[in-house]
Amino acid sequence: MNRARGEVSLDVAGQKRVLCLTLGALAEIESAFGCASLADLQARMRRLSAAELLRLVSILMKGGGEHFEPAELASLDIQPAAAAAAVAEAFRAGVE
Repeated sequence: MNRARGEVSLDVAGQKRVLCLTLGALAEIESAFGCASLADLQARMRRLSAAELLRLVSILMKGGGEHFEPAELASLDIQPAAAAAAVAEAFRAGVE
């Protein structure tokens, strides 16, 4: 994991996986959530469903170099609070 690149880790089914907010991931997230600006996205992130959290984790994992569809992630052991914290940390790390 490369903190200088903005990478964070998330335990997925007992394995550390890398999440990273790349520019491509950010664009995909804006599109997935129908946001026209970063301000819109920030407001939208405050009211996520579990399915949307899985989508975010999936997109950020792609930014970290791994590919898991949200449906695949749903069948794996991921703690919701840990997923939310990792997503928040990926955004903090990605905009520093």
